[in-house]
Amino acid sequence: MLRYWIGLSKRYDLKVNNTEEGDDGSERGDKAIMITFFTAPKAFQGHIGIIQRNAIESWLRLRPQCEVILFGDEVGVAEVARELKVRHISKVAKNEYGTPLISSLFEKAREVGKYDVLCYVNSDIIFMSDFLKGVQRVIQWKKREPFLLVGRRWGVDIDAPWKFNHADWEKRLRAFVQKQGILFNQSYIDYFVFPRELLNDIPPFAIGRVRWDNWMIYKARSMHVSVIDGTEEIMAVHQNHNYSHFSQGEKEFWEGPEAKRNLKLAGGRWHLMDLEDVTHILTPQAIQPTPFTNHLRRFLQRMRRSPWMLPLEFPLAVSKRALKRAWNRVKELK
Repeated sequence: MLRYWIGLSKRYDLKVNNTEEGDDGSERGDKAIMITFFTAPKAFQGHIGIIQRNAIESWLRLRPQCEVILFGDEVGVAEVARELKVRHISKVAKNEYGTPLISSLFEKAREVGKYDVLCYVNSDIIFMSDFLKGVQRVIQWKKREPFLLVGRRWGVDIDAPWKFNHADWEKRLRAFVQKQGILFNQSYIDYFVFPRELLNDIPPFAIGRVRWDNWMIYKARSMHVSVIDGTEEIMAVHQNHNYSHFSQGEKEFWEGPEAKRNLKLAGGRWHLMDLEDVTHILTPQAIQPTPFTNHLRRFLQRMRRSPWMLPLEFPLAVSKRALKRAWNRVKELK
């Protein structure tokens, strides 16, 4: 049971065609990385419209230029896609609430994406040049084996279009985030970079609700795929926003019927993981394995939440209180 917490990897023959052979027949990892970004934006109205434009424009400014696919038929999506000259696919499967399904997005992206490396990213996330550099390092490291690259986000308030026409737009943004931003905890996962053949058979999760992102890490770990946390080397900028697009506000996001269904589709809390469950960490020096003690700690934490432990909770709690009382008695006698 502990196996996929300690980072054992199985080799897959995936065709991630982002390496080329050198003169000696060995693989070189210096070929430019080409990525297909895909997302399902909300309606391009008000503040949400501004920050989504900021995000998409940042992806388009990465070099070499990447493919961007916008899914869905929300207000303004088709018009923005034409304006920014990105691909638009309006037809995606939805649930009875009209919410696009993650399974449909990933399936269609695999079918139509130009490149072998895909990146699902929430439509309010700005990337800078460090993103492709991080992806390049992971692909060089993994060669033709599968991987899942994820990371924490920096939250910051941006209320106007960012001035991408300035040559130093990235330098200004990085300084602004470092001064005004907050690094969110390991539970917030806003992007997934992976080879095309990975992450099949996704349940019909509702996008924009909780739990499906945690299941993605669990899915990769259960397949013995390396999951890399890129936070140290990739600054993913989340432009803060309210939850006015939910009829019941933030509570609906966390506890609404679609959030509850996502949890059920995931198979319960035992099948939820976050960035504390990664197998490797992308650092400035190397891609380092997560220490075994971290995996053991997480395993024990999860075991405590497991339904298998319920019969033991009461006797364990009694034992803990008894030990505490005994220790306090020993201290009194000293």
